[in-house]
Amino acid sequence: MPDHVHEPPAGADALPLAQQLRSRGLRLTTQRQRVLEAVGALEHGTPEEIGSWLREQAGPGGAAPDTSTVYRNLELLEKLNLVWHTHLGKGAPVYHAAQHPHLHVVCSVCGRIDSVDPAVMDGVAERLAADLGYSLDVGHVALSGTCRDCRGAGQEES
Repeated sequence: MPDHVHEPPAGADALPLAQQLRSRGLRLTTQRQRVLEAVGALEHGTPEEIGSWLREQAGPGGAAPDTSTVYRNLELLEKLNLVWHTHLGKGAPVYHAAQHPHLHVVCSVCGRIDSVDPAVMDGVAERLAADLGYSLDVGHVALSGTCRDCRGAGQEES
């Protein structure tokens, strides 16, 4: 696999979350499990969207982690290579599951987000490595432009 692809540890997605945490001296808490579930359900969610999703799932009177707990758990899950964050432009980063490496293409007109195979960056990554010595981490890459629909509607950004 090219060195520019952010890859989870070998076999990490095959191990149950509890086992992955225990192997690192941590325990599986309900909050950790629920935050990871929310990341998977939302695909590209900000910490605030993840918190809202958790509150919605808990229902009236249900227990949901507060915002600081969501942030702490996202930070831990990212250190464990279970989730990654990407800055898609202005505002909070979005989080996505680490099992399927991809980069993001964001429409600067309508906000549409598309996921793209990291191999699309192979030539760019090789050039950056050769010219500048950089190893590209596509897990955090977001390219912006104008999507097909907005271009077709004449909404090309100036």
